[in-house]
Amino acid sequence: MKKKYQAMVLSCMDPRFQPIVYNYLKKKKLNGKYSAFTIAGSAIGVTANKFKKWQKSFWDNFNTSIKLHDIKKLIVINHRDCGAAKIINRKKEFTRINETKIHRNSFQKIKKIFKKKYPKLKIELKLISLNSKVETF
Repeated sequence: MKKKYQAMVLSCMDPRFQPIVYNYLKKKKLNGKYSAFTIAGSAIGVTANKFKKWQKSFWDNFNTSIKLHDIKKLIVINHRDCGAAKIINRKKEFTRINETKIHRNSFQKIKKIFKKKYPKLKIELKLISLNSKVETF
């Protein structure tokens, strides 16, 4: 019998954010109720052309998680001061405005793909800072 989990959480591998993401999910009472997929850049790693080779791995893993854990929602948690955002930044400077545009673009792309593949499932898009401030997109 499948155990009912609530979500798959896509987050970044940056060690600075592991405790922040954990505490955020704990506050949401999700501990023990989600599958986790951690990759550089989170949604950026799953949508940017620079990281194209990684994308199939995420979607294959998500499909497996749906089958094994009866997932009904994807929670995407990107973060500020993101190295993957810096890698794909095309501006001379890496500013908060440029970074926000990169995150917003990755959120729009993943949401579009997600809604096409999984129209009945929910998606949440979050951007978290080192001070644990969470923005919803």
